[in-house]
Amino acid sequence: MAFSTQDNDEVLSEINVTPLVDVMLVLLVVFIVTAPLLTNSIPINLPKTEAVAPADQKDPLVVSINGEGKLYINKDEIKPDLLETRLSQAKAEDAGLRVQLQADDGVNYGEVARAMAAIERAGITKLAVITAR
Repeated sequence: MAFSTQDNDEVLSEINVTPLVDVMLVLLVVFIVTAPLLTNSIPINLPKTEAVAPADQKDPLVVSINGEGKLYINKDEIKPDLLETRLSQAKAEDAGLRVQLQADDGVNYGEVARAMAAIERAGITKLAVITAR
């Protein structure tokens, strides 16, 4: 309610936006709370199946990092500075080379990042990071 110090009977036509803002904030909170509930509204138990690789594709090259930080390519230990060279050679032999990177959960993230950077510098674009279920 607006008070005027003048003696005329003019009506003030100002809109008070505070209640509008309050309503909008309440609606925003309601939508934030209910949106995640709408995406998983139907519970479904999916069947378990065996993974099947296409018959025309070769097995991927597996780069592993054990708990001590040692690098392996398909169970052959290599030095970290030779990883990029070996991957570049493998990429030259097979243009559609796929690489799977698996690392022990105790390995420093920096070593995993260095391995991923070496894989990228070798020109390999098909990379899968393997984790346990």
